[in-house]
Amino acid sequence: MKRLVSILICSIFLAAVAEAQVPRATLVKILKAEDSRTYDGALEKLLSGPSAAVRKRAALAAGRIGDDRAVPALWVLLRDRNAEVAVAAAFALGETESAKASGGILEALEAGPTPRLQARLLEAAGKIAAANPTDPRTKDLQDAIVVTLQDERAKDRAGDPVVVRAGLTALLRARPAEALETAAQFLATTNPEVRADASNTYARLRGNKMNQTFRGLLLSDEDAVVRANAARALGVGGDVGFTKQLLEAAVGDNDSRVRVSAVRALGTLNDPSAAVALTQRGYVLLEAARKSRLRRPDEKSEFLEIATVLGRLLQFTSEATAISLLSEFRVLDGMASPETEIALARIAPGQYLGGFRKLMQEDFKPADEDVPAVMQAFAEIARMPDERAETVKKDVKLLLVQLLGAWATERGAHPDEKNLPDPSELVNAFAEFKSPNTSEILRPFLSAEEDVRTRAALASVLGRQPAGKENFEAVKAALDFALKNDKKSDDAVLASMEALFAIDKKAAIPSLVVAAKSANSIVRRRAVEMLRNPDIRDHVVDGFADSARMTRWPGGSVSKLGQVTLGDRDYLAAASRRNGTVKAVFTTEKGSFTVDLLPEDAPLTVHNFITLARRNYFNGLTVHRVVPNFVMQDGDPDDTGSGGPGWNIRCEMNMVPYDRGAVGMALSGKDTGGSQWFVTHSPQPHLDGGYTVFGRVSEKDMKVVDRIVRGDRILTVRIIGK
Repeated sequence: MKRLVSILICSIFLAAVAEAQVPRATLVKILKAEDSRTYDGALEKLLSGPSAAVRKRAALAAGRIGDDRAVPALWVLLRDRNAEVAVAAAFALGETESAKASGGILEALEAGPTPRLQARLLEAAGKIAAANPTDPRTKDLQDAIVVTLQDERAKDRAGDPVVVRAGLTALLRARPAEALETAAQFLATTNPEVRADASNTYARLRGNKMNQTFRGLLLSDEDAVVRANAARALGVGGDVGFTKQLLEAAVGDNDSRVRVSAVRALGTLNDPSAAVALTQRGYVLLEAARKSRLRRPDEKSEFLEIATVLGRLLQFTSEATAISLLSEFRVLDGMASPETEIALARIAPGQYLGGFRKLMQEDFKPADEDVPAVMQAFAEIARMPDERAETVKKDVKLLLVQLLGAWATERGAHPDEKNLPDPSELVNAFAEFKSPNTSEILRPFLSAEEDVRTRAALASVLGRQPAGKENFEAVKAALDFALKNDKKSDDAVLASMEALFAIDKKAAIPSLVVAAKSANSIVRRRAVEMLRNPDIRDHVVDGFADSARMTRWPGGSVSKLGQVTLGDRDYLAAASRRNGTVKAVFTTEKGSFTVDLLPEDAPLTVHNFITLARRNYFNGLTVHRVVPNFVMQDGDPDDTGSGGPGWNIRCEMNMVPYDRGAVGMALSGKDTGGSQWFVTHSPQPHLDGGYTVFGRVSEKDMKVVDRIVRGDRILTVRIIGK
């Protein structure tokens, strides 16, 4: 009898496990539908099938595909007998961003849902309201968010944290008239995560009525994230009377996230009295950096935050102590950081230009990594409105014209023989001076340039100049060239499209029609968006701009950029992985950390990452972006922030939150991920559902991530598991 009972229990358990998982063949079909953005009868049938696991996964797919024809079926699933299915349906409705979903969401909120479902409904309401600001149903969604939060605040212990945190992020997205007042009600709750999110929401909404409350949180809250968000809110509040408290946090808090946020807030307040204490703190960091045996000391990120603020507080002062501090760090850092260069240029622009000329006379090679930083400093000088900068602005512009002339002369030289800055950086710096002959100087380069990034920069600049036939024809030719020849990057294509559209919308129609037939779905989608513009819509062939096929990816594996490139083996491999079975071990110059990959939440993103890692793609790459208390970002082979593997992947938005240690895909627009990834230093709820989360880093390993600064290298990435 005992054996029979054991067999029955085992059978029930196995049946439950089977019910909780999507059959692999079915999951492959769903992945293909997601990847091609195809919503059809086959997927709709899965939404009403007998398996709760399949209904849940199909609902997520419908949301990712974003076709509003799925809205009625998702409404039905909000009442599904399985709670997980209903939660997934609510999330999916938000992902569609369709105003047609408003009625079902409001009805479900009024029905008294469970906290988890209520949270996802609020999230969906926020996303849809943000995407449809002029739709008459948006006001109802905004009201529902506010009423729900007010009801939660009236409960003991200020309601359910899951509901409140989702509602606070929804407030930030939907921005109802009562948003600030509603968020402020949660600043004094006992839950630190709620206090942190309320502070984040209030600061991002630019509120300025709760400064005394934020002062108290900054000085006494036990949670570092709360203190950091309070510091930011004080900066937004704009009252220089809180400079003293922010300075105390900037130089004395034991958590770097708080110190960094306080430094930024001081820069926002723009109180020059803070400069002395910040300079003293800068010297403390500089001394620690000098003692470090590392090429890029851990103190670099915090120092650069101080450098940025000193540049703002001491503009045109030629303050000797600050200049000495920045100059000493500049030498230690190898002139690699724009923050230091810009600060020096702001404090003493004439002295900065003179120093650069002296370096050039000393056989300085502008092709080194420091020149992008110098070019950004020159661009900053161009933006200075003060008349005190007029003379140096003229001198810098003349220098840039000379460098452009040298570029024209040395274009045929071997890269190692060029004594020139990166052309795209040079073009962007020159454009900031808004010279009346900008078009005449730059236009000839566009027709002869081969480098994609430089062509993109040139097209963007010409698109911002006064409209003219010559610029239009030059950019049109550049677009034709890019569409035919750029096989590994769409930067020049997209930049040229934007420039044509800016110069003359109506005349751009024929070129946009061609772009809308591109194999690259990202190019197609942007072209269709432009063709739908009210200013030119009536001039477009009837029905063309409304064709849904224009924004879909073709099937097959015939190309890379903006297309489906996976075969059946790829989909099968992606569908076979489970959370907890595959990891990525990163070895860096600061130590090792492990990412627990999440293939059930983002199967194709994880598959793409594993594919690249096993090709050693990430080995040796430089960390090109670190924003303290926000993210560390890597995965760009060009070290510019715009590089990638030569293809794009689809977004896979999911319900994993952007807490501390979340690993996400970096984007420059929807479905533009490729190889760039980031790790969050602290919770970033405003990113939830906006960027694909595909992994997590443990708190223990985050200690390594926290030490990484811009310029550090990822030595190796090793995949453990299949």
